[in-house]
Amino acid sequence: MTTTVQPANSASAPASPAASGTKAAPDNRYLALRNFAISLSIFNILGYTVLGFEQPWIWPFFALATGYTTELVLEMIGAWAEKRPPRFRGNGPRGMYEFLLPAHITSLACNMLLYANDLWWPIGFAVVVAVGQKHFLKAPIAGRWRHFMNPSNLGITVTLLTFGTWLSIAPPYQFTEYANSFFRIGIPLVIATAGTVINAMLTKRVMLIMGWMGGFYIQALIRHWIWDISLFTAFGVMSGVAFVLFTNYMVTDPGTTPSKGRAQFMFGSGIAATYGVLMAFNVVYTLFYATSIVCALRGLGWWVAHLRRRRRERAAGEVAVPGRTQSIPA
Repeated sequence: MTTTVQPANSASAPASPAASGTKAAPDNRYLALRNFAISLSIFNILGYTVLGFEQPWIWPFFALATGYTTELVLEMIGAWAEKRPPRFRGNGPRGMYEFLLPAHITSLACNMLLYANDLWWPIGFAVVVAVGQKHFLKAPIAGRWRHFMNPSNLGITVTLLTFGTWLSIAPPYQFTEYANSFFRIGIPLVIATAGTVINAMLTKRVMLIMGWMGGFYIQALIRHWIWDISLFTAFGVMSGVAFVLFTNYMVTDPGTTPSKGRAQFMFGSGIAATYGVLMAFNVVYTLFYATSIVCALRGLGWWVAHLRRRRRERAAGEVAVPGRTQSIPA
């Protein structure tokens, strides 16, 4: 750690939090990632010991090794290409720990939500796609290059589309297979409570959840009125552990969702509306496909806005060149 010494005559320099006696503002992004990683790790441990996960117990470790390796290798290549230090350097073990938190969450989620019988490599493929896409699928968002596809959701989506006959989504019953009636009700409540606390206090994605769940409720009613879909079936999805996990730990990913309340609400509602359309066409694995479609449309929107701005800037530059008589059309 380096320390910056202020000159003696720099009276106008702001005092550090330690010098002024005030605490530094908490890093909500780090706290959210840490709590998500801890929650998901505990849930995986319970899943293999008391809940009923059917994937081999060694696979989470394979997934983590694959995710860590992919993240580190691509970051070193990116740092070399951009002539900058890797982001995991400069803060010791803490820097490495913070850097690998997203890969930890993504890797465990991919392994937990996919089932490939005794085949490991489709799961490894999902982890590589999920972690690696962040280095390639980027858009200029609010003046910064950021990834716009939900990592684990995209990894699962691409894997399902590529190897759909060899694997599937993990069966929902595995989340409560070994639990008795009381705990089958309690497990979704515990997950929902923990996820709600994280999203309310750290990620600030409550409006997104409201848009998503409200839109899901409305699309269920519309499908019932138009196609006579059973309301018990349409609403029953919302009571399952898989839906609760998706709502609190996937769709609210702070890195690939809007930060303003109105935009969050529209984002969540858009996923619900897309879900309803896909269900009308009998598309399976609808939650994952709907999220990927909305994230892709959001990224495309940022690219269109960026290219239009660049075009306006070039047009303004041409008008400003001496000797030119061109004008910008109204």
